[in-house]
Amino acid sequence: MTTRREFLQHTGCLALAFNVPMTLKGFEPQAKAPAKAAPLEPNGFLRIDPDGSVTVWATRSEMGQGVRTSMAMAVAEELEADWTKVKVQQATTAPRFGDLGVTGGSQTTRTTTEAFRKVGAQAREMLLQAAADEWKVAKSDCRAEGGFVLGPGGKKAGFGTLVATAAKLTPPKEPPLKAKKDFKILGKDTLRLDGPAIVSGRAHFGTDVKRPGMLVASIERCPVFGGKLKSFDASAALKQPGVKQVVAVPSGVAVIARDTWSAFSGREFLKVQWEEGPAAQVDSAALRKQFEERLKTPGKVVRTEGDAAKGMEGAAKKLEATYDAPFLAHATMEPMVAVADVKKDRCDIWAPSQAPGWSMAAVTKLTGLKAEQIEVHVPLLGGGFGRRAMPDFLLDAVACSKAAGAPVKVQWTRQDDMRHDGYRPATLHHIEGGLDDKGALTAWRHRFAGPSIAVAAGLPWPPESTELSGAADLAYAVPNLEVQWAQSETPVPLWFWRAVPASFNPFVTECFLDELAHAAGKDPLAFRLELMHAAPRKVGKDTVAPDRLRGVLALAAAKADWGKPLPKGWGRGIAAHPYLDCGTYVAEVAEVEVKGDGTLRVHRVVCAVDCGQVLNPLNVKAQMEGAVAYGLSAALHGEITLEKGRVQQQSFKDYPVLRIADMPKVEVHFVESDLPPGGVGEPGLPPVAPAVANAVFAATGKRLRSMPFLPEKVLKA
Repeated sequence: MTTRREFLQHTGCLALAFNVPMTLKGFEPQAKAPAKAAPLEPNGFLRIDPDGSVTVWATRSEMGQGVRTSMAMAVAEELEADWTKVKVQQATTAPRFGDLGVTGGSQTTRTTTEAFRKVGAQAREMLLQAAADEWKVAKSDCRAEGGFVLGPGGKKAGFGTLVATAAKLTPPKEPPLKAKKDFKILGKDTLRLDGPAIVSGRAHFGTDVKRPGMLVASIERCPVFGGKLKSFDASAALKQPGVKQVVAVPSGVAVIARDTWSAFSGREFLKVQWEEGPAAQVDSAALRKQFEERLKTPGKVVRTEGDAAKGMEGAAKKLEATYDAPFLAHATMEPMVAVADVKKDRCDIWAPSQAPGWSMAAVTKLTGLKAEQIEVHVPLLGGGFGRRAMPDFLLDAVACSKAAGAPVKVQWTRQDDMRHDGYRPATLHHIEGGLDDKGALTAWRHRFAGPSIAVAAGLPWPPESTELSGAADLAYAVPNLEVQWAQSETPVPLWFWRAVPASFNPFVTECFLDELAHAAGKDPLAFRLELMHAAPRKVGKDTVAPDRLRGVLALAAAKADWGKPLPKGWGRGIAAHPYLDCGTYVAEVAEVEVKGDGTLRVHRVVCAVDCGQVLNPLNVKAQMEGAVAYGLSAALHGEITLEKGRVQQQSFKDYPVLRIADMPKVEVHFVESDLPPGGVGEPGLPPVAPAVANAVFAATGKRLRSMPFLPEKVLKA
């Protein structure tokens, strides 16, 4: 039998709630079911009812990455369930189920698949034994298929008819798992279980949550990071129709009203004075200057091999360049929202959170309740990208409900969301490379400055730990290498953004590799392939597999017709990134048209993926397409700027995201593999920006070393 503790060891989470009020298939509130025969529940994550329906409890949040469907696929595969009868419900943070963990880092598939397969296999073995006992035959003469147990002599029984007998059995501790060659569901294109509800508008997101007697709040926050409330005058706001209350809360001043419109309208009449603090003197130009000064002083050496300084001195040809990347907002399509209902002895929260358990300590402190009196319910997330792992929006709702003595939804505006985010760090890089007289790369020195997410967010990790992916884990063979990271403080709040530092570091390294290839007189693909180690090697805590990196580079190039001519003004660029944290390697080739006014049109992106076993090809393709879209939005448009401590961007008008008309054709190709499944939510993003920048050079001979690739930068390059 799989215990909850054993499941935690495999998945990073414990058991799931059995009474969640919404299901994935429709997210409609469930009517109270009439009394019926007891179901089969061999563990905390699966239930088979007498009608043959199968319910799986998901242990991660769903924000479009399809993990609820993949979890159900893993169970159904081993169970041999009828896929049309499989449903999924979402876990809550009820204390009896423990910490659900964090949905992020592209970890869900790789950390839950085997455990969920085991969950299904346990139930299958119990059903087989139940049928064998009823038919008085050997269990080995029975097999499960399509929601039935089949036995000798044409015997056949539906799962539902066997649950009463099976429920009396002890779940096997180590049930046999199927071989990959026998998979019927895993590895096949599978539509998402929640797809029909989403496209029909029946699915419930955080914004859709309604509770009896619920009020709505909108919060005025200090426009300067770290500023404090000095005073406020609510007299005019309280006169507005629908406004019930105006109160100070930890994040600002909340206008609590009968509905969203009244809360937003009343907020406009607030008069608030702030103690803005020292951050009011910060602007983008000053931060850039701060980074430049920091690069003049030694940083922390985070990787060294050979002697980079001596290697540079002896190089026949030397190159150096400066690259930079800006702060970025998450820009989720659904602005932050949460509902809380704080009572004397209980607190219920409905929050589209990536990390509902992370907020528990803060909620207990804010309410004075014990953890077992608090429960977070997780609806669908309207985008996450790391942003919804922050607890701020959830705590807003708790504070407002506590003040109002009623259920309260705190609804952020788009402007709130853009100006009070936890941002992707800005960074500045100086990089040097040395070539010998045959064009071989002999030295590499990469120094970069920027703030630390770990420090800004108060996480108990080394400051550099959140900033190194794509830089310190450079996968290419360079005999003399040094990477330094120079911490630079900033009042700007920081948080994890899709692919985190791999969203900017590979832009630097993969573009500079192209510069070195050009200086060596070599094809960029051939130059990379020459830099492969002969065998796997440790880089920090991870192992780089050169054959996997070589495989995705070769596949992407072949499928993209690398080397074939393109129209005038067009170019192809290639880039790759081994996303070691989640065991996935991706290479991409971008075809880009550079227009006379400096605008870029990305026509095609060819993506080669080695993510181990592909559980749901349709979903992996969707994740790669989404990563390309999100990466292109940042590369072509994304930039958060500061003036007098204030974020200048307000909405998609001045922080554009990629529009449908600008979406390139994305082709996704897989490297066949029997390795365990890896993550796919983030790995498709890192190669996008460098592939585009390298394509621009191929088309024009101009190097783009600063994101975003605005037309004026292209013209000046």
